[in-house]
Amino acid sequence: MVEVFPRSDNPELSSKEPTSQTTTQRHLTAHRGRFTCALLVLVASVSLCAVAQSVRPYGSACPASATTRELPPLAMRNAGETFPINNHVAAESGANARKVIVIGFVGGFAREDDHGHPEVQFAEYLRDRYRPGMHAEVFANHDGRKALHEVLRLLDGNGNGNPSAAEKEHARIILYGHSWGAAETVVFARELAKQGIPVLLTIQLDSIAKPGRDDSRIPSNVANAINLYQSRGPLHGRTEIVANDPAQTTIIENLQMTYEGRRINCDNYPWYARTLNKPHHEIENDPRVWDLAASLIDSEVEGRTLTTQISSSWKPFVK
Repeated sequence: MVEVFPRSDNPELSSKEPTSQTTTQRHLTAHRGRFTCALLVLVASVSLCAVAQSVRPYGSACPASATTRELPPLAMRNAGETFPINNHVAAESGANARKVIVIGFVGGFAREDDHGHPEVQFAEYLRDRYRPGMHAEVFANHDGRKALHEVLRLLDGNGNGNPSAAEKEHARIILYGHSWGAAETVVFARELAKQGIPVLLTIQLDSIAKPGRDDSRIPSNVANAINLYQSRGPLHGRTEIVANDPAQTTIIENLQMTYEGRRINCDNYPWYARTLNKPHHEIENDPRVWDLAASLIDSEVEGRTLTTQISSSWKPFVK
């Protein structure tokens, strides 16, 4: 093998090496070193932010003192305190022959059974509260195909895996998610549109789209959509969603949340996530966000018309 820059132990031979080549080599080496360091920092930052979304259950972390936060985390609050849903609605929903199907998507690389995520806790709450009138299930954000198979199975009355046009037309489906999971709600709604399946409501929490996937334009099979986001930290959500067809889809609100001067318990995340990317996790752990989601689902279950404006009681909490 021929070396571009031959080396020799003979000082005389070494002194005859071309100076320009030696300088070029040094510059190339220096640039390669700087580029490699920058690339490693970038990859590490993205990886930490993504992996940080795979949280551990609340029980694995020491909870903060009750005096240091306004509200305890979702897992430590009872159902009535966390999601004030109308008891009459919960009771009457069981008599409805057409179950409401609620599909949630977790963010990052989180598992669908990771109880540290409020998305998972929320689905459990809905199942308990609305049983037997609701089916609530959570999926990883890369499991859209699996979620579609489950929806088709639930809609199919005769069990052959192929629901009729009428069964699809009368589907009552609600989608929600956080981060990559929020973006997946829009992608999944498009897949349902291809199947001729309507969606009652989509709820996006700090939505972050994967490359090549648009989470900003809500398909016309969605009746109502709401987008909640925050704008601080290295990862922050889409600021605006729009309807492909405003005649078919109501954008309830693009609601910006702010956490300056407000403590949100994020002890379900490791320290590096709370340090590097806390605002993105604060909105996920914000009990007010889930109270609003519960209220919107309550409206859908009861059949009430959703308001196009968030009530004035929410205004102090948004920017």
